[in-house]
Amino acid sequence: MSDIAIRAEGLSKSYQIAGQREKYSTFRDSLMKGLTAPARRARALLRGQAHGASELNETFWALQDVSFEIKHGEVIGIIGRNGAGKSTLLKILSRITEPTRGVADLYGRVGALLEVGTGFHPELTGRENLYLNGAILGMKRAEIARKFDEIVAFADIETFIDTPVKHYSSGMGLRLGFSVAAHLDPDILIVDEVLAVGDAAFQQRCLNKMNAVANDGRTVLFVTHNMSAVVNLCSRTYLLSHGRIAVEGPTADVVSQYLSVANSTDKISLEQHPGRRSTSKPFLKQVQLTSVDGTPTAQFKVDEPLRVVVEVEGTPNDIRTMSLGLMIKDHLGTTVFATNMKSYGLIYQNKTGERAQIAATFRQPFLAPGSFSISLYLGNGTYDVDVIDEAIYFDVVWSRIPEIVLPPKKAFGSVFTVVDWNFPSN
Repeated sequence: MSDIAIRAEGLSKSYQIAGQREKYSTFRDSLMKGLTAPARRARALLRGQAHGASELNETFWALQDVSFEIKHGEVIGIIGRNGAGKSTLLKILSRITEPTRGVADLYGRVGALLEVGTGFHPELTGRENLYLNGAILGMKRAEIARKFDEIVAFADIETFIDTPVKHYSSGMGLRLGFSVAAHLDPDILIVDEVLAVGDAAFQQRCLNKMNAVANDGRTVLFVTHNMSAVVNLCSRTYLLSHGRIAVEGPTADVVSQYLSVANSTDKISLEQHPGRRSTSKPFLKQVQLTSVDGTPTAQFKVDEPLRVVVEVEGTPNDIRTMSLGLMIKDHLGTTVFATNMKSYGLIYQNKTGERAQIAATFRQPFLAPGSFSISLYLGNGTYDVDVIDEAIYFDVVWSRIPEIVLPPKKAFGSVFTVVDWNFPSN
C-alpha cells in the first residue's frame, strides 16, 4: 500500500469576473442583442477591449499549477495572505469545486471542516441539528448516536440541546458546529480556519482537540492565520502567494519567511484591513512605524525606540471621549505587551470628519529579536468602536550593546532586557 495520502498535480482554478450585471431583458431585447452581437464584438476587438471572439470577461486565476504530495500521518500547514488561494485549494481537495486544470487524488476517508455550522436550520433544535449536521459531514446515524453525549459536552450546551437554534447566541451555534465536525473519524482531515470560534477557553479546547487528531496518526491539512497553531501542530508548511506555492519546508522556516515578507512595509492603510473585527464605521485610518526621529522603518534594533503613529478620523456622535490602545504580539500570536491612553490619564476627542494623528513611543528596549505585530483598539472603556487585529508587522534585530555579549541570531523568548549579575557576599 502506498504511503501517499494526498497527491496534487498541476492544480489550477480560474474564475470569470464579468462586467456590470445587466437589467432584466425582454424577449425582443434578447433577440436584438443576438442579431447585433457580431458587430459589437468586432468594434470591441478594434478598440482593444476584447481578446477574442467572445465578450470581454476578465479571467482570475485563484490557483496556478499547484503540485505536492502528502504522506499518511503528516500534519501540513497552508498559510498565506488573504486571496492567496488557500480556501480554493481546500475546496478542490474536498470535492466541493472542480479544478480548471490538474488532478488531485486522496486515499482514504476524507472529513472537511470548512464552514462551521453549515446546514444548521434555525427552527430545529440543537439535538436535531446535531444529527442533521453530522449526516451532512458524512457520519452514520449510529456513529452520531454513539458520540452524542461527547459532542454535546464538548460544545458545552447541555442545557440548551433541545432549544431551537434560532434562540442560540452566535457563539453557541459555532461551538456546536465545531464540536460535530471535530468528532469525525476520517483518514484525512481538511481544516480551514475553524479554531477562531467561541471564546478563548473554547478556542484552547479546539486546539487541544486538533492536537489529539494530529497525534492519532491521521493526515491533517490545516489552513489558518494563527501562526501559533501552525507551529504547534504542523511539521511541514506550504506558503501560497497569488495562487502558487511560493515556499515549502519545515514549519518554523516557512513561517519565519512569511512574516519577514509581511513585515516589509512601514505604513498600512486600514480602510479595508482584513483584521478589522468591529461592526462600526472604520475610524482607524492608517498606521505607520517610525524611528524616534520620524524616519519610516519596519525594522528596529533591540535598544532602539519604537514609534507608532495612528491616524484616526472623527468619533461616533454618542461618544465624547475615547482611548487608543496598542497590543504587541509575537510571531506565534502571543500577547507580549498591551497599553492604552486611558491608563496614562489621556483621552482622544475629535469631531466627525476631522482627522488626527496619535503617536506612541516605546522608549526602553524590551523586545528580543524576532517578528511582531501590533493590534489596534479604539473605544471608550465600555464597548469597542474600532478594532484591528495584527494591523501592522515589524522586526526586531540585534545591535551592539556594550554591557553584554550577544549570541548571534538567537533570541530567547520575546522579551529582552539587560540584567545585572553579581556575587553578593554571604
